[in-house]
Amino acid sequence: MQQAHIEQIAALEREALQAGSRGDGRRAAQLWESILARAPGHARALRALSHQAFQAGDLARARALFERLVAADGRELQPWLNLAVVCLAMGDEAAEEAAIRGALTVDPYDLVALVLRSRLCIRQGRRQEAASACAAVAAVSPPLDSLAPDLQPAVREALAWHQEHLHSFGGFLDDFLAPCLRELGGEEGKRELQRFRDSLDVMLGRKRRYDPQPQFFHYQGLAPVTFFEREDFPWLDAFEASTEVVRAEFLAVLAQEQGFTPYIDYSEDQPLAQWAELNKSLNWSAFRLIDNGAPVEANAARCPRTMDLLAGAPQPDQPGRTPSAMFSVLKPHTRIPPHTGVSNVRLVTHLPLIVPPGCGFRVGNDTRAWEVGKAWVFDDTIEHEAWNDSEALRVVLIFDIWHPQLSRAERALITAMSAGMNAFSQGADGYGL
Repeated sequence: MQQAHIEQIAALEREALQAGSRGDGRRAAQLWESILARAPGHARALRALSHQAFQAGDLARARALFERLVAADGRELQPWLNLAVVCLAMGDEAAEEAAIRGALTVDPYDLVALVLRSRLCIRQGRRQEAASACAAVAAVSPPLDSLAPDLQPAVREALAWHQEHLHSFGGFLDDFLAPCLRELGGEEGKRELQRFRDSLDVMLGRKRRYDPQPQFFHYQGLAPVTFFEREDFPWLDAFEASTEVVRAEFLAVLAQEQGFTPYIDYSEDQPLAQWAELNKSLNWSAFRLIDNGAPVEANAARCPRTMDLLAGAPQPDQPGRTPSAMFSVLKPHTRIPPHTGVSNVRLVTHLPLIVPPGCGFRVGNDTRAWEVGKAWVFDDTIEHEAWNDSEALRVVLIFDIWHPQLSRAERALITAMSAGMNAFSQGADGYGL
């Protein structure tokens, strides 16, 4: 008897599908209704009849069928979404919210459900919940142009509301905290207050969060600082005081037009699309004084005063890798794209020598203009970029140093690790691995 019942329903289902495919909606509906009379929880019949009722404008009927569908099996997302839309059309916000909650229980990351929740909270004036819902939309939404056209306006509305809320929230906090910041704003607390301001700006969406992204080796526990405080590097005084001497050595080198090589020089089979315009190009060139841990003897001999200064810097010791030092030359109307360095165990120092107007440098959220003779130190494992929009060369002496937070023992271990890596590579080559 049971098998006959199953076969009867299967036959009716086939007939209903055939009727629908030939455009006979009335006959299809009769057959689906016949199936429901025999099997009240039949999912395909409930789906077909609920969609038909919604399209016909019979919201009450569509809602009743969607409710039966989610009651029969609430593990499917789309019926919950459909029920929420029907309840929205009927103005039943309590039922709409319950259906949205059902959808998000199935998939907490579903963009449509999150948009529906954000619009409901905004409509009801529940600002805190709306802020949370819109933040969730912002977190999961792909780029707008990749969304279905009919979904884009609703997502754009949620994103705009999210930004407006952050702006309002940020303005309130700025005013609220102003007295406290003034009271604590002495020179002694300058760094801490800037860290606080940066953290506040990231929370409010006024700045992006940039974390170190070393291409090779990340040393745990080192502070992710964009630009370090100049006073932490008193040995830079000697470099700054010798700016004219260093520049004179560079100009003598430039006049001879020998020894400059492309800063970026990768083989054509490397997947480095961001360097396509600069790879093997002298638009960004280098006159290398120290390269991969060893002096470039011919070049170094032409810049003895600069080499003397470099000998006084805390240069990292990683055989075959660091230290490095060079004159970096950026030609007019050239941009270095955003990128990150190899390891955060060393920092990068700039001593600007020639800086025409229209040049700039960004590390994370911090953008600065070079000033001739004013050195700075930054972490190049945080995304950074540079540009020269002028009509003249921009020239900077670049060299790396140990990260100052590394102890003597840690530096020794990093040096030993580099030697071990070299030994392994040589051994692997010897064994044909």
